[in-house]
Amino acid sequence: MWGAVFVAIAAAIGNLLQGWDNATIAGAVLYIKKEFKLETQPTIEGLIVAMSLIGATVITTFSGPVSDSLGRRPMLIISSVLYFLSGLVMLWAPNVYVHLLARLLDGFGIGLAVTLVPVYISETAPPDIRGLLNTLPQFTGSGGMFFSYCMVFTMSLKESPSWRLMLGVCTQINILLDSNCLSEY
Repeated sequence: MWGAVFVAIAAAIGNLLQGWDNATIAGAVLYIKKEFKLETQPTIEGLIVAMSLIGATVITTFSGPVSDSLGRRPMLIISSVLYFLSGLVMLWAPNVYVHLLARLLDGFGIGLAVTLVPVYISETAPPDIRGLLNTLPQFTGSGGMFFSYCMVFTMSLKESPSWRLMLGVCTQINILLDSNCLSEY
């Protein structure tokens, strides 16, 4: 039973990242807008926020059938890799177009995680605690939002807040998901 609990907690980190990302971009976009001089380009500003959701929507349309053939765990590993790479690209992004591409990759990773984590937990959990364990993705997603807003608020108090650092923290949290997905339970 404890193995199933550990698997559920490890898998739910994917939803924590989704909540973290959604909340972080809300604060980071203020500083992204300044750096890339987007004050007169509200469409691009909106795309920065929406690109992750677009990517998640696109990938969820076929994540079920693909995970049926490849397996849930390999798809969660792919999700983690996509999320990690998107974080690195966002940290490096020399212009807004590269940043938009990174946000799209970010959405692919998030879409896979949010779609597959509840299924993976349901398939690995014993029937008597399956419902309980399936509350973890929602809980960790909300927790990710809360902690992200706290981090963004704290960083915003600095003289020159770094949106790259705000978004880069996600990459560090993703290492937990990578290590948990890659280890055998």
